[in-house]
Amino acid sequence: MIQTRKRIAGTGVAMMAACLLPFSLAQADEQKAEIAKQLANPIANLISVPLQLNYDENFGPHDEGDQWLLNIQPVIPFSISDDWNIITRTILPFVDKSDIPVQGSSASGLGDIVASQFFSPSATVNGWTWGVGPVWLLPTASDEILGGEKWGLGPTGVALRQHGPWTYGILANHIWSFAGDDDREDISSTYMQPFMSYVTKTHTTLALSTESTYDWENEEWSVPVIFTLAQMLRIGQLPVQISLAARYWADSPENGPEDWGVRFQFTFVFPK
Repeated sequence: MIQTRKRIAGTGVAMMAACLLPFSLAQADEQKAEIAKQLANPIANLISVPLQLNYDENFGPHDEGDQWLLNIQPVIPFSISDDWNIITRTILPFVDKSDIPVQGSSASGLGDIVASQFFSPSATVNGWTWGVGPVWLLPTASDEILGGEKWGLGPTGVALRQHGPWTYGILANHIWSFAGDDDREDISSTYMQPFMSYVTKTHTTLALSTESTYDWENEEWSVPVIFTLAQMLRIGQLPVQISLAARYWADSPENGPEDWGVRFQFTFVFPK
Protein backbone atom coordinates (compact mmCIF):
# COMPACT_ATOMS: atom_id res chain seq x y z
CA MET A 1 0.00 0.00 0.00
CA ILE A 2 2.80 2.42 0.90
CA GLN A 3 4.66 1.62 -2.32
CA THR A 4 1.45 2.16 -4.31
CA ARG A 5 0.93 5.58 -2.70
CA LYS A 6 4.52 6.53 -3.50
CA ARG A 7 4.04 5.54 -7.14
CA ILE A 8 0.82 7.56 -7.33
CA ALA A 9 2.46 10.59 -5.70
CA GLY A 10 5.47 10.33 -8.03
CA THR A 11 3.21 10.06 -11.04
CA GLY A 12 1.25 13.14 -9.86
CA VAL A 13 4.43 15.20 -9.51
CA ALA A 14 5.63 14.14 -12.96
CA MET A 15 2.26 15.03 -14.52
CA MET A 16 2.26 18.41 -12.80
CA ALA A 17 5.79 19.15 -14.04
CA ALA A 18 4.82 18.09 -17.55
CA CYS A 19 1.87 20.47 -17.45
CA LEU A 20 3.76 23.40 -15.98
CA LEU A 21 6.77 23.21 -18.33
CA PRO A 22 4.85 23.75 -21.59
CA PHE A 23 2.83 26.49 -19.94
CA SER A 24 6.02 28.26 -18.83
CA LEU A 25 7.60 27.92 -22.27
CA ALA A 26 4.41 29.16 -23.91
CA GLN A 27 4.35 32.18 -21.61
CA ALA A 28 7.98 33.00 -22.40
CA ASP A 29 7.30 32.62 -26.13
CA GLU A 30 4.27 34.89 -25.91
CA GLN A 31 6.26 37.50 -23.97
CA LYS A 32 9.04 37.52 -26.59
CA ALA A 33 6.47 38.00 -29.35
CA GLU A 34 4.87 40.92 -27.49
CA ILE A 35 8.24 42.56 -26.74
CA ALA A 36 9.38 42.23 -30.36
CA LYS A 37 6.19 44.04 -31.40
CA GLN A 38 6.64 46.76 -28.77
CA LEU A 39 10.25 47.38 -29.82
CA ALA A 40 8.97 48.24 -33.29
CA ASN A 41 7.09 51.13 -31.60
CA PRO A 42 9.41 54.08 -30.76
CA ILE A 43 7.10 55.20 -27.93
CA ALA A 44 6.01 51.87 -26.49
CA ASN A 45 5.21 51.70 -22.78
CA LEU A 46 8.38 49.68 -22.25
CA ILE A 47 11.80 50.46 -20.76
CA SER A 48 14.57 49.67 -23.25
CA VAL A 49 18.24 50.57 -23.58
CA PRO A 50 19.59 50.14 -27.13
CA LEU A 51 23.37 50.21 -27.69
CA GLN A 52 23.73 51.11 -31.36
CA LEU A 53 27.14 50.90 -33.07
CA ASN A 54 27.47 52.50 -36.53
CA TYR A 55 30.35 52.53 -38.99
CA ASP A 56 30.64 54.74 -42.09
CA GLU A 57 33.51 55.62 -44.41
CA ASN A 58 34.49 57.66 -47.47
CA PHE A 59 34.25 61.03 -45.70
CA GLY A 60 36.12 64.10 -46.92
CA PRO A 61 37.22 65.46 -50.29
CA HIS A 62 39.41 62.40 -50.95
CA ASP A 63 37.10 59.78 -49.40
CA GLU A 64 39.71 58.90 -46.78
CA GLY A 65 37.77 59.59 -43.57
CA ASP A 66 35.83 57.08 -41.49
CA GLN A 67 33.68 57.22 -38.38
CA TRP A 68 32.56 54.93 -35.55
CA LEU A 69 29.47 56.10 -33.69
CA LEU A 70 28.06 54.43 -30.57
CA ASN A 71 24.61 55.72 -29.66
CA ILE A 72 23.28 54.85 -26.21
CA GLN A 73 19.52 55.44 -26.47
CA PRO A 74 17.52 54.76 -23.30
CA VAL A 75 13.73 54.90 -23.72
CA ILE A 76 11.87 55.37 -20.43
CA PRO A 77 8.06 55.76 -20.16
CA PHE A 78 6.28 57.47 -17.26
CA SER A 79 2.56 57.29 -16.52
CA ILE A 80 1.19 60.72 -15.58
CA SER A 81 -2.49 59.69 -15.46
CA ASP A 82 -4.79 56.86 -16.47
CA ASP A 83 -4.99 58.37 -19.95
CA TRP A 84 -1.51 59.84 -20.65
CA ASN A 85 2.13 58.79 -20.66
CA ILE A 86 5.39 60.65 -21.11
CA ILE A 87 8.04 58.74 -23.03
CA THR A 88 11.60 60.04 -22.86
CA ARG A 89 14.06 59.15 -25.64
CA THR A 90 17.64 60.29 -25.16
CA ILE A 91 20.56 59.79 -27.55
CA LEU A 92 24.06 59.91 -26.04
CA PRO A 93 26.58 59.66 -28.90
CA PHE A 94 30.18 58.53 -28.49
CA VAL A 95 32.15 59.27 -31.65
CA ASP A 96 35.51 58.32 -33.12
CA LYS A 97 36.39 60.32 -36.26
CA SER A 98 39.49 59.70 -38.38
CA ASP A 99 40.55 62.16 -41.11
CA ILE A 100 37.31 64.14 -40.66
CA PRO A 101 36.61 66.87 -41.70
CA VAL A 102 40.01 66.82 -43.48
CA GLN A 103 42.91 64.41 -43.64
CA GLY A 104 44.95 64.42 -40.42
CA SER A 105 42.05 65.78 -38.32
CA SER A 106 40.75 63.21 -35.83
CA ALA A 107 38.86 63.22 -32.53
CA SER A 108 37.16 60.82 -30.11
CA GLY A 109 34.70 61.41 -27.28
CA LEU A 110 31.16 62.43 -26.43
CA GLY A 111 29.06 64.26 -29.03
CA ASP A 112 26.00 66.48 -28.59
CA ILE A 113 23.08 64.88 -26.74
CA VAL A 114 19.58 64.89 -28.27
CA ALA A 115 16.73 64.43 -25.77
CA SER A 116 13.04 64.06 -26.69
CA GLN A 117 9.91 63.87 -24.54
CA PHE A 118 6.68 62.57 -26.06
CA PHE A 119 3.24 63.11 -24.51
CA SER A 120 1.20 60.14 -25.69
CA PRO A 121 -2.31 58.77 -24.99
CA SER A 122 -2.31 55.45 -23.11
CA ALA A 123 -4.81 53.99 -25.60
CA THR A 124 -4.67 53.96 -29.38
CA VAL A 125 -6.85 56.41 -31.31
CA ASN A 126 -8.65 54.73 -34.24
CA GLY A 127 -5.85 52.16 -34.29
CA TRP A 128 -3.09 54.79 -34.27
CA THR A 129 -0.48 55.46 -31.60
CA TRP A 130 0.90 58.98 -31.48
CA GLY A 131 2.94 61.34 -29.35
CA VAL A 132 4.17 64.94 -29.48
CA GLY A 133 6.52 67.04 -27.41
CA PRO A 134 9.81 68.95 -27.35
CA VAL A 135 13.24 67.89 -28.55
CA TRP A 136 16.43 69.39 -27.08
CA LEU A 137 19.96 69.66 -28.44
CA LEU A 138 22.56 69.89 -25.66
CA PRO A 139 26.13 71.06 -26.50
CA THR A 140 27.88 68.28 -24.57
CA ALA A 141 30.59 67.46 -27.14
CA SER A 142 34.01 66.87 -25.61
CA ASP A 143 35.73 68.27 -28.74
CA GLU A 144 34.66 71.04 -31.11
CA ILE A 145 34.91 68.62 -34.03
CA LEU A 146 32.31 66.34 -32.44
CA GLY A 147 29.51 68.90 -31.94
CA GLY A 148 28.02 72.21 -32.98
CA GLU A 149 28.58 74.07 -29.66
CA LYS A 150 24.98 75.28 -29.85
CA TRP A 151 21.88 74.88 -27.68
CA GLY A 152 18.86 73.79 -29.71
CA LEU A 153 15.12 73.30 -29.26
CA GLY A 154 12.14 72.35 -31.37
CA PRO A 155 9.04 70.15 -31.77
CA THR A 156 8.98 66.40 -32.26
CA GLY A 157 6.22 63.95 -33.05
CA VAL A 158 5.56 60.34 -33.96
CA ALA A 159 2.56 58.48 -35.39
CA LEU A 160 2.32 54.76 -36.10
CA ARG A 161 -0.08 51.91 -36.62
CA GLN A 162 0.35 48.27 -35.66
CA HIS A 163 -1.75 45.65 -37.45
CA GLY A 164 -0.94 42.00 -36.83
CA PRO A 165 2.80 41.52 -37.42
CA TRP A 166 3.12 44.86 -39.26
CA THR A 167 4.19 48.23 -37.86
CA TYR A 168 4.46 51.39 -39.94
CA GLY A 169 4.73 55.08 -39.18
CA ILE A 170 6.98 58.12 -39.02
CA LEU A 171 8.98 59.98 -36.39
CA ALA A 172 10.07 63.55 -37.09
CA ASN A 173 11.51 66.63 -35.42
CA HIS A 174 12.97 70.04 -36.16
CA ILE A 175 15.71 71.74 -34.15
CA TRP A 176 16.66 75.41 -34.19
CA SER A 177 19.69 76.70 -32.30
CA PHE A 178 18.95 79.54 -29.88
CA ALA A 179 22.21 80.01 -27.95
CA GLY A 180 25.83 78.95 -27.91
CA ASP A 181 29.14 79.91 -29.51
CA ASP A 182 28.53 82.89 -31.83
CA ASP A 183 31.44 81.81 -34.02
CA ARG A 184 29.76 78.50 -34.87
CA GLU A 185 27.17 78.06 -37.57
CA ASP A 186 23.49 78.31 -36.60
CA ILE A 187 21.45 75.10 -36.66
CA SER A 188 18.14 74.61 -38.44
CA SER A 189 17.66 70.92 -39.08
CA THR A 190 14.67 68.72 -39.96
CA TYR A 191 14.80 64.99 -39.16
CA MET A 192 12.39 62.47 -40.68
CA GLN A 193 12.30 58.74 -39.97
CA PRO A 194 9.58 56.82 -41.83
CA PHE A 195 9.68 53.15 -40.86
CA MET A 196 8.04 49.83 -41.61
CA SER A 197 8.64 46.44 -39.96
CA TYR A 198 7.33 42.89 -39.91
CA VAL A 199 7.69 40.46 -36.97
CA THR A 200 7.76 36.75 -37.87
CA LYS A 201 6.46 33.85 -35.75
CA THR A 202 10.07 33.20 -34.64
CA HIS A 203 10.28 36.77 -33.21
CA THR A 204 12.54 37.91 -36.04
CA THR A 205 11.97 41.51 -37.13
CA LEU A 206 12.52 42.64 -40.71
CA ALA A 207 12.58 46.43 -41.04
CA LEU A 208 13.05 49.13 -43.64
CA SER A 209 13.51 52.80 -42.72
CA THR A 210 15.30 56.01 -43.51
CA GLU A 211 16.81 58.54 -41.08
CA SER A 212 16.80 61.58 -43.31
CA THR A 213 18.03 65.00 -42.22
CA TYR A 214 17.75 68.29 -44.09
CA ASP A 215 20.16 71.07 -43.14
CA TRP A 216 18.34 74.32 -43.91
CA GLU A 217 21.45 76.44 -43.32
CA ASN A 218 23.49 74.65 -45.98
CA GLU A 219 20.57 73.28 -48.01
CA GLU A 220 21.88 69.73 -47.89
CA TRP A 221 20.26 66.31 -47.41
CA SER A 222 21.50 63.26 -45.55
CA VAL A 223 19.45 60.23 -46.61
CA PRO A 224 20.54 56.80 -45.36
CA VAL A 225 18.22 53.93 -46.31
CA ILE A 226 18.45 51.22 -43.65
CA PHE A 227 17.68 47.51 -43.98
CA THR A 228 17.51 45.75 -40.58
CA LEU A 229 17.31 42.15 -39.38
CA ALA A 230 16.66 41.72 -35.62
CA GLN A 231 16.10 38.75 -33.33
CA MET A 232 14.61 38.46 -29.82
CA LEU A 233 16.64 36.35 -27.36
CA ARG A 234 17.00 35.85 -23.62
CA ILE A 235 20.01 36.15 -21.34
CA GLY A 236 18.79 34.33 -18.27
CA GLN A 237 15.46 36.01 -17.50
CA LEU A 238 16.37 39.25 -19.32
CA PRO A 239 14.90 39.73 -22.82
CA VAL A 240 17.32 41.21 -25.34
CA GLN A 241 17.19 41.98 -29.03
CA ILE A 242 20.19 41.88 -31.36
CA SER A 243 20.12 43.37 -34.84
CA LEU A 244 22.33 43.88 -37.85
CA ALA A 245 21.64 46.53 -40.48
CA ALA A 246 23.03 47.66 -43.80
CA ARG A 247 22.80 51.38 -44.52
CA TYR A 248 22.89 52.78 -48.07
CA TRP A 249 23.59 56.50 -48.44
CA ALA A 250 21.14 57.62 -51.11
CA ASP A 251 22.26 61.22 -50.52
CA SER A 252 24.75 62.93 -48.21
CA PRO A 253 26.33 66.38 -47.74
CA GLU A 254 29.49 67.39 -49.56
CA ASN A 255 32.38 65.51 -47.95
CA GLY A 256 29.85 63.29 -46.14
CA PRO A 257 29.75 59.47 -46.12
CA GLU A 258 29.20 57.57 -49.34
CA ASP A 259 28.03 54.16 -50.50
CA TRP A 260 27.36 51.69 -47.65
CA GLY A 261 27.62 51.64 -43.87
CA VAL A 262 26.80 49.04 -41.23
CA ARG A 263 24.99 49.04 -37.87
CA PHE A 264 24.97 46.57 -35.01
CA GLN A 265 22.52 47.03 -32.15
CA PHE A 266 22.08 45.27 -28.80
CA THR A 267 18.91 46.23 -26.91
CA PHE A 268 18.30 45.48 -23.24
CA VAL A 269 14.59 45.24 -22.40
CA PHE A 270 13.03 45.68 -18.97
CA PRO A 271 9.35 44.66 -19.15
CA LYS A 272 7.02 46.17 -16.57
